[in-house]
Amino acid sequence: MLAEKRELPQRQALADTVYEAVKAMIMDHEIKPGERVGIDAVARTLEVSPTPVREALARLTADGLVTKRSLAGYRATALLTPEGLEELFEMRLLLEPRAAAFAAENCEDQHLDRIEQLLEKMRAVPYSGERYAGYGEFAALDQLFHDTIAEASRRHLLADAVQRLHSHLHIFRLGGIEGAGQLTLAEHERILRALLRRNPDRAAAAMTEHLQLSLARQRARNSA
Repeated sequence: MLAEKRELPQRQALADTVYEAVKAMIMDHEIKPGERVGIDAVARTLEVSPTPVREALARLTADGLVTKRSLAGYRATALLTPEGLEELFEMRLLLEPRAAAFAAENCEDQHLDRIEQLLEKMRAVPYSGERYAGYGEFAALDQLFHDTIAEASRRHLLADAVQRLHSHLHIFRLGGIEGAGQLTLAEHERILRALLRRNPDRAAAAMTEHLQLSLARQRARNSA
């Protein structure tokens, strides 16, 4: 069941606004996992035409939040199971420490500046509550932090693999974890210091530690 109609900001590009609105519905489970996403119903809820909703669903399919089946339309993807969560982090632990090591060796000053800026922005935005509005910007910056490190590795296939996981969307969709924001910032700071020192071993170790601690927090939440 869709929630009450939302007011959409007038000044943002319509396509991006609708995309963010539909994404929030999925992240907040207003569109429940596995539920069919009716284009006309969403369009009525957001008071827009069906066209930007179709465009949003195409983007969300690429994000892994929606699936499309022939003659069956769109459905919100299922939530990560505990097994799926373990597999996702297994992939991240294979890819991201290696990307961090390559980044320490190959990153340019512009990459380091970008990574520092992202960390500063993360410090300035909220990480609160169970709803996407309370943590969405933090989650997006978190994803960009990791994607930028992968990009700085100058290994295009590796960076593409990291980005295609869309790991933060799937993890944050499970809900926020109290206190995780400050812990994440501290772990990111250790990764950044290793990159600034151009030390590949420390960068890989810091990334490995961050991912292992993040997984431990998710396991603790699932067992609570």
